[in-house]
Amino acid sequence: METLPCKLYTAAQLRELDLLILEQENITGYTLMMRAGEAAFVQLRSYWPAAKNYLVVCGVGNNAGDGYVIARLALTAGFNVQVYSLSDPGQLTDSALQAYQAFLEVHGQVQRDLARVNWSADVLVDAIFGIGLSRPVTGMYAQVIDVINASGIPVFSVDIPSGIDADTGMVMGKAVYADLTVTFIGLKQGLFTGKAVNYCGKIQFAKLAQSDQVFTQIACAVERIKHEPLPKRLRDTHKGEAGHVLIIGGACGFSGAVMLAGEAALSVGAGLVSIATRPEHAAFLNGQRPELMCHAVKSVDELSELVEKARVIVIGPGLGQSHWSRQLFNSLLTFEKPMIVDADALNLLADQPIYKTNWILTPHPGEAARLLGISTESVQQDRFAAVRAIQQRYGGIALLKGAGTLIADHANVAIATTGNPGMASGGMGDVLSGIIAGLVSQGLVPIKAVQQGVYGHGWAADRAVQQTGAERGLLASDLMPYIRDFVNS
Repeated sequence: METLPCKLYTAAQLRELDLLILEQENITGYTLMMRAGEAAFVQLRSYWPAAKNYLVVCGVGNNAGDGYVIARLALTAGFNVQVYSLSDPGQLTDSALQAYQAFLEVHGQVQRDLARVNWSADVLVDAIFGIGLSRPVTGMYAQVIDVINASGIPVFSVDIPSGIDADTGMVMGKAVYADLTVTFIGLKQGLFTGKAVNYCGKIQFAKLAQSDQVFTQIACAVERIKHEPLPKRLRDTHKGEAGHVLIIGGACGFSGAVMLAGEAALSVGAGLVSIATRPEHAAFLNGQRPELMCHAVKSVDELSELVEKARVIVIGPGLGQSHWSRQLFNSLLTFEKPMIVDADALNLLADQPIYKTNWILTPHPGEAARLLGISTESVQQDRFAAVRAIQQRYGGIALLKGAGTLIADHANVAIATTGNPGMASGGMGDVLSGIIAGLVSQGLVPIKAVQQGVYGHGWAADRAVQQTGAERGLLASDLMPYIRDFVNS
């Protein structure tokens, strides 16, 4: 992932880039298609150097054309090549038709009968659908995708796994599971979030353009976050300059949430961390992590002084939705300090929608659904639209957790590609809120704190898994030493 470009594009933008390359380099569409096929063949040979038997499955349109270029190159290189087409290749047009005819000229043959396909190839090339897919995959196409996925043959997808929506990352009825995807011209935003992360395998990129000039003419839709080291601390830095975080939450039975958030804030370098929680367990929390300043808070009156001292506030970890919870949440709405709103505080916000410019909202898909008054499935169908809608309705900065966490402010959307399935465990969200708050407390502007916080959260989880070699059983508290590593790297 670190070697891939950071700019991501929609399908419509990629079509514009395609036309710009043709115009500014004064080349034909077939020349660009040959570049794509050649780049794909290089990746194919590099990833599976011992492969000698290729099965290329072609659909319609330019994606099929790319498949025929790959098939021709493999055939002329002396490999065994079998091509299966789901449609009459003679009905192809323009560049794709030229690619098919060039394949025939080297004595290539095309199989149209699925029952006669030999499924013992070393590698299968998926060239069925490209980025133009606009309706669910059904019929024969769905049947073939099922056969591909059940074949056990390693799969190489050309430009995008067939059946994946290039803009949303969702599965259009059926989709091919790829081991390797090579994508052309610009990275598709949908490859990095939603269900697509299960289907792409390793992603490689070929820009195809001879220069970078065309990419300056179209603003990307989304940017991938990269690591930006924190400023080095001066030798005379003191804890007051490192900021004071206040974390509010921890209803009975959920005291661990505020402790995880507090420890994460300390781990990224916050100078002071205060916890405002239920009187029943305030002393217990302080004993578990003595660096946390834990305060028993029964009412709003006891909260005001703590808020005044803090540079940034987190509300929500383990908060619950009781009368006590609502009182504390409502009291904060009059303050103008930076605030991270998480967990049950988001559910309280959904009950009484308010627009503020100075807060950071951190929902998972279920909480996002409640904030928008839609189903979780609808959120996941278009995560980009969902995070933008939350930001527009509630203001501030919105992030939508999940594989490919999205971050939106009033102008831009960014995506984090760090993290792994081991993070599907309780307390991870509390740790993220603490990380973001700790970065804000040290002076990072909120959008940078959110972006680096999300990136670092996933980075720490990736390092924790690398150390053990196992994703299952990863605990939120396991991340703490790696969070410290991240902010000092």
